[in-house]
Amino acid sequence: MYFMLILYIFLLGLILGSFFNVVGLRLPKKIPFANDRSACPHCHQQLSWYENIPLLSFILQRGRCRHCHGKISIIYPIVELLTGILFALSFHIIGFQLELITALLLVSMLMIIFVSDIKYMLIPNKIFLFFLPLFIIMRIMVPLQPWWSSVLGAIIGFGLLAVIIIISRGGMGAGDMKLFGVLGMVLGFEKVLLAFFLSCMIGALIGILLLLFKIVGRKQPVPFGPYIVFAALITYLYGDAILNWYFYLLL
Repeated sequence: MYFMLILYIFLLGLILGSFFNVVGLRLPKKIPFANDRSACPHCHQQLSWYENIPLLSFILQRGRCRHCHGKISIIYPIVELLTGILFALSFHIIGFQLELITALLLVSMLMIIFVSDIKYMLIPNKIFLFFLPLFIIMRIMVPLQPWWSSVLGAIIGFGLLAVIIIISRGGMGAGDMKLFGVLGMVLGFEKVLLAFFLSCMIGALIGILLLLFKIVGRKQPVPFGPYIVFAALITYLYGDAILNWYFYLLL
């Protein structure tokens, strides 16, 4: 029974991950995504249902369009698979509790942001306008302890990035600042600081690797959003264990 539930939630994540790809790619360009069918980005041929099966279609078509044989971005299956895994992992960790809704909403928002920021280096405000009210409702229904941790977390997350933007004169984007404000609401003040620290560590590590392998140049801008996404997910799912381990070392 438990295995079947995990499988169902994983499959739900795969399906929604496919939709999150569409939203992340179309929303910044203000292209309708609610009704328009998916099409090949190269030949613009509309895709049939069997070409839109999450993950499976990419594997069977060997990562290429059936019509023009243009290469399909690896981002599509990565986001689908990640969403499925994260949905299943959230259920495994949290179980059937109201907080599971918060977890699934957080994964959904972060996957859309991941796609948008990697593709365009942009996080549209509409993403925050949609998810923030839902997070506020969830934090009223399932408050953090203490309850004001969400409010303080939002202030710290937003304010910390605002100070960095001012000092660095635009070294980080306003989208990152708004994202940390929302994350502070979800995570609380202690964990939003942990998420910031982890995002810097992940960003530094990956940045060094990208430079070493000459994938990017020294002055080439790199989106910071994906690092925040992974840091936020690690913090949300494992933040308590990380903080307990850290404070244990201090004692």
